[in-house]
Amino acid sequence: MTPEPPIQQPRVLLVDDDLQLAELMSMRMTSRGYHVTVESEGKGALRRLAQERVDAMVLDLRLEDMDGMDVLRAARQRAPELSVIMLTAHGSIETAVQAMQEGAYGFLTKPFHDHELMQKLTHALERSRLRGEVAELRRRMGEEGEPLLLGVSEAISRVREVIARIAPTDATVLLTGESGTGKELAARMLHVLSRRKTERFVAVNCGALPPELLESELFGHVKGAFSGAVREREGLFGAANGGTLFLDEIGEASPSVQVKLLRVLQEQRLTRVGADEEESVDVRVVAATNRDLAEEVAAKRFRQDLYFRLHVVPIELPPLRERLEDIPLLAQLFLERTANRYGLRPPRLAPATVELLQRYVWPGNVRELIHEMEAVVLLAGADELQPRHLSRLGQALERPPAESAQLPGVPGGTEALPSLREARDAFERAYLAEAMRRSSGSVSAAARMAGRNRSDFYDLLKRHGLSAADFKGTVRSEPPD
Repeated sequence: MTPEPPIQQPRVLLVDDDLQLAELMSMRMTSRGYHVTVESEGKGALRRLAQERVDAMVLDLRLEDMDGMDVLRAARQRAPELSVIMLTAHGSIETAVQAMQEGAYGFLTKPFHDHELMQKLTHALERSRLRGEVAELRRRMGEEGEPLLLGVSEAISRVREVIARIAPTDATVLLTGESGTGKELAARMLHVLSRRKTERFVAVNCGALPPELLESELFGHVKGAFSGAVREREGLFGAANGGTLFLDEIGEASPSVQVKLLRVLQEQRLTRVGADEEESVDVRVVAATNRDLAEEVAAKRFRQDLYFRLHVVPIELPPLRERLEDIPLLAQLFLERTANRYGLRPPRLAPATVELLQRYVWPGNVRELIHEMEAVVLLAGADELQPRHLSRLGQALERPPAESAQLPGVPGGTEALPSLREARDAFERAYLAEAMRRSSGSVSAAARMAGRNRSDFYDLLKRHGLSAADFKGTVRSEPPD
């Protein structure tokens, strides 16, 4: 009995009734490290699919017992992630189109060059691997009903492990990391893996509301507490009672809100705006920020005692540029998700496109990747995505290093360095101005480029003293609002 090959060895099912050609192709594939099984009949191939793992199939269109198209359809029903390469000596445009419509990965007409088959087979196996991983992630999301931080990288795996370990506790958690890294998704994971999962998960962006409104939103108010308070409001802490409250952009909270938050974290008690009596609440708090809160504390912009209360369990979400092995998987998942939403056929990623995706630095992280894949599904109109379909990324990579050698707000030479906060503010202002210039003053388009929502982007512009009117008529790289 022939021993099973290692699980890492790609397995190819070759189906062709030309035994001499099949033997030759099998020898070539075996020499490339593939485990090859040969079948001369369609029925035998389908039985093999039912019994063994197959990563890719090379299928002749004309078989003695079955039509190759029928075999293709049956194979795709049994193994939707299987990549199939069709072979025929009777090639035609109509046949090729039909095969692709039925789900074939590729199509070769006999006679063909050896390197053509090997190249297409290499790409087909990579596609099968990606589709299999995406299907497994989708299965896990469906069966477990839980939000997942997707990926196979060590960096994101460590984050998932920490979340799984601390979720059953009521410990306060501070999520840090760049914008778009998945902090809210991590907060939701903490909630659904906790004893509070049957209660509400409530989220609020502390930077999206004025200080006086945020205080009322969080803690509630009594009737007549201020002008316009015509009825009582329980607030988000009350709404999340028994569950989890996610405080996004906690670094933007005003000093008055910080004082009240500290009281709730210490005593699990709060006072509504305009009220005289305290109320008890049972809420787990998960906070998030893309700021360095320790630096904010040093600059007297954030309370030290509140920082220590929030910093019980810190979790840092890694940027996408540190998760290169996750990018092909995530990109394929987002392509399929968008295509399914709009009733389109999901395109596949060409190897050169995967390389481009992994070379780009992704300043907007996973959120930017989602938007990029959504756009390319709607605009590319191709079965296989090539680098030209992602021209914005290619142009960013082609800029000469000299253009980015001098950072905004950071002097060269021997001049004194500004503080990190000052340099970050200068860079942020320059980035916002460039995004607005490229969008010709369109806040919506600039926000999409930056991977931020429109209201957040407006707040950033206001903070840096920038107005959309200043950029009207400049060069546009995205559609107008």
